[in-house]
Parts: sequence; C-alpha cells; structure tokens
Amino acid sequence: MKYKITTPIDSPEVLLHSCCAPCSGAILECMLENGLKPVVYFSNANIYPFEEYALRMQELKRYCERLGVECVEDQYEHPQWLQAVRGLEREPERGLRCEQCFKFRLIRAAKYAQSRGIQQMSTSLASSRWKDLDQVNRAGEWACEQANIGVEADRKVIWWPQNWRKGGLQPRRNEIIKEENFYNQLFCGCEFAKNV
Repeated sequence: MKYKITTPIDSPEVLLHSCCAPCSGAILECMLENGLKPVVYFSNANIYPFEEYALRMQELKRYCERLGVECVEDQYEHPQWLQAVRGLEREPERGLRCEQCFKFRLIRAAKYAQSRGIQQMSTSLASSRWKDLDQVNRAGEWACEQANIGVEADRKVIWWPQNWRKGGLQPRRNEIIKEENFYNQLFCGCEFAKNV
C-alpha cells in the first residue's frame, strides 16, 4: 500500500532538491505513486572532490532517466560553498556548518523553482537519518523566504516540510539502493564531515 502524501498547494508540480540517488529513490517513487510531477534539482557544491560529485550526479541521473523524471544539475561552485561555511569547518555533524550548507543549497533550489514557475519544493535531505530535520526545515523555510522577497504572489515558492523517513520510506530506500545497485556513499560529501 502506497504512502499517502499531501502537498502544501494543490498542484502536482514539485521541485525536489536532491542530495543523491540513495536518499531520493523512495521519495521519487512515492511522489510518482501519488500523482506528483517532480523536477529533481541537484545542487550540491558541498561535495568534494569533483570526482565524488560527478559519481553522485551520474547515479541520480541514471535513476531519474529510468523513472522518466527530469533531472537538472546546478553549477558546481565549491569555492563559493567554502566561502559560505568559512569559520565553521570544525563544527560537528548537525552543527552550524550543516545548517549554513543547507541554506546555500536550498536557496539556489528555491530560485530555480521560481524560474520554472514551480511553487513548492522539498529536499531529500529530510530522508537522511544523519541530518537534523529541524535544521533542514529551518534552512528550507529561510531559503523560500529569501527567494520570495520582492516576488509576485503567483511566483512565490512554498517550503514543503515533509518528513521523508515515515510511511515505510526508510526501508523502501534501502531496498531501492540494492535493486538499483546504487553507489551508496558513507558521508555527506563535505570534506569537513569526512574528517570529523
């Protein structure tokens, strides 16, 4: 039985910021089962080195192609990301660096959603047991608020704070990783998290 989800607005279109294929697999399957039309946005300048970034992007693109879902890649701007988290390098996982990292990536997603006229967005970061859901949602709310400044009402993007760990999606996530033989990384991608 599929997991019923309710979007913030009555529209099938949703932008899903994706951190990787393993975290997005069950979410995309669930969205499609619920009649949604996701556009996947890969904005992950935190991932280092570039070879790691490219591998994660390739896995996500392969899965999206199989599902018939559009997958859009943001520019890889690791130096700008490093500037955004400067001074927070020694923060632990779930610390201030993570929240700043989420903001950096999610505001880019919110602005992209606006450019496409997609009025709601969520993120696969909310599926990871390694991430703090409150941090993810604060960053998502902030990103949408910032992106919406001076924007006409019909172009504003709403944050969808869906907990993607519920409804059997966590075990399904693990099944899809095996079924798709995904490259399943063991850290978020940030060089500072890898060294913690």
